[in-house]
Amino acid sequence: MKIFNNIFLRKKILIYGLGKSGISSYKFLKNKSDVYLFDDNKKNNLKLKKKIINLEQIQKINFDRIIISPGIDISDCKLSKFLKKNFQKVHTDLDVLFSFYNNESITITGTNGKSTTAKILHDALIDQKKDSRLIGNIGNPALSEENITKKTIFVIEASSYQLDYSRLFRSKYAVILNITQDHIERHKSLKNYVNAKFKLLKSQKKGSFAYVKKDDELITKKLKKNKYSSKIYRVHTSNLNNKFNEITNKYFISDGNKENLSFILKIAPRLKLNYKKLIKTINKFKGLDYRQQIIFVKKNLTIINDSKSTSFASSENILKNLNGAYWILGGIPKKRR
Repeated sequence: MKIFNNIFLRKKILIYGLGKSGISSYKFLKNKSDVYLFDDNKKNNLKLKKKIINLEQIQKINFDRIIISPGIDISDCKLSKFLKKNFQKVHTDLDVLFSFYNNESITITGTNGKSTTAKILHDALIDQKKDSRLIGNIGNPALSEENITKKTIFVIEASSYQLDYSRLFRSKYAVILNITQDHIERHKSLKNYVNAKFKLLKSQKKGSFAYVKKDDELITKKLKKNKYSSKIYRVHTSNLNNKFNEITNKYFISDGNKENLSFILKIAPRLKLNYKKLIKTINKFKGLDYRQQIIFVKKNLTIINDSKSTSFASSENILKNLNGAYWILGGIPKKRR
């Protein structure tokens, strides 16, 4: 654990947002710094009410750091004016993680396929006796892990929100699976959304490695505009059927999941993963809930729950591999700017 000159140690810290990441941040820092809490919803986490402060109190305290939940939109929240005024103090739990640990990390982002790719890679590392921890946007807060050793490897699913707010965080291995238009209601423009994703590469130092989709228009355009310190691998995701003769798992029938595997197979040698064991992991992978999840099979009827697909690009990957499909949609349309 890194301690020397740690910017979160013995500081006045405000944690804004008391969801999973906020609570884990509090538990991690409560004995290391002077920590205060705030949430837009006063009913949240009443067990911690002694540390929850109000708007008036916040204005009177000179905080050294502000740790914000990625789900909070700075431009549309109760502390909007305060956060904009103190924006240089805003951090994420990923920043805290990086400031305390030197561990090897593999961070995966992209519009589609992040969770599946992160889970397969984590499973592969576990199957090969590695101390892997799956954290981030997949639902496991970065600071909730215990018994971290020098051999611990972090597999991190990172959303554009997390990357956008992070200032210190960087990862030895960075993966951008794809980029299509998404979350414009939050980022205000496609350019801002792409920039948030590419913070993952921008923060890398020499000796790091990045893996990006080769035939992705937005990724290619961004790479041409900027230079990066890491070694960048362009991952081919075309002609996929010729690459996976040893993979019998029907979960990987869709082009989207085949693309996810392209990245796994590309990064595996760098991580020194045994190929035969990796294929075994892939063939027994059952998938994640709500992501192309087969929930019913009887005679000529198969029901697939793909409700985690929140963009057309994500849904298209499975729909074009199905015949006679009925596509049931619901929810609130995303706003476009």
